[in-house]
Amino acid sequence: MITASHAARLSPPAADWRTLWREAVTDPHELLALLGLEQLASRLPADDAGFSVRVPRGFVARMRQGDPLDPLLLQVLPQLAELDQVPGYGVDAVGDMAARSAQGVLHKYQGRALLIASGSCAINCRYCFRRHFPYGDEMAAAGQWRKALEHVRQDSSISELILSGGDPLSLATAKLEELSRGLAEISHVTRLRIHTRLPVVLPERVDEAFGRWLGELPLQKVVVLHANHANEFDASVDAACARLREAGATVLNQSVLLRGINDDADTLTQLSERLFAADVLPYYLHQLDRVQGAAHFEVDDAEALALVEAIRQRLPGYLVPKLVREVGGEASKRPL
Repeated sequence: MITASHAARLSPPAADWRTLWREAVTDPHELLALLGLEQLASRLPADDAGFSVRVPRGFVARMRQGDPLDPLLLQVLPQLAELDQVPGYGVDAVGDMAARSAQGVLHKYQGRALLIASGSCAINCRYCFRRHFPYGDEMAAAGQWRKALEHVRQDSSISELILSGGDPLSLATAKLEELSRGLAEISHVTRLRIHTRLPVVLPERVDEAFGRWLGELPLQKVVVLHANHANEFDASVDAACARLREAGATVLNQSVLLRGINDDADTLTQLSERLFAADVLPYYLHQLDRVQGAAHFEVDDAEALALVEAIRQRLPGYLVPKLVREVGGEASKRPL
């Protein structure tokens, strides 16, 4: 593990989340140097394989010093395998563009609409299914959310609004307040769901102003975190989860099954236990979305099913996530 003095340099105490965002590691060579892994630099693809590196220093501080197989490092370090052209892997892995209903609005499932709130994220995960998404043209927050909210207003079947991205918590709280003012005029929306990785990778984002905004929303609130390994949690993440619950949110987690990172029963069991220690319930375990550049992370379905059966034998049912795959055009996630 990184020493205490090293960790302090990586993640200054009590800093504003925007400062920590700006200070993220964006050079893979620096990332390797911070971990004492400079010898791996020759294995890096040119131009970060077309997908830039971004890792908050607090997340780097949770990685194991000198370990090239650290499960947090492997989620963010560019690999030469990303350059492989693999049949069946494309730039729109889950049919997002076919589900576009308005600027920044994806309407895939009955009763729910998803807003691409932002194209930014505090961390760039190498398996990201939207790593090729045209964020410049599809931003629901543009123009004070007007086009996106007009679509929602005109469809009374929509009772749940889902904020995704990128990461919706990359937006300033003032921008989220614009959204809530617009939602106040739409009576058929009764639930807000936020899909976010920031409380895990940049827990400082769940600050007093954000907690106040979330707590004052007159809607049912669900926050779906994204963590893939128990080592992603520390006391700061626990505190962020507690603040989300204090604001009245139900807090769930979804993970992606990733080769070499969490594809064994011990690791998945430890993840569920660690989530519950933070009062977070496991929700989904996703099979990899087949996005170009991520094929080396895939675990086949038979192995995935065996893993879930193994953890089912070790854990109470409420700690066993649902194994699913998202298939473009289908009416729901496909259970496996």
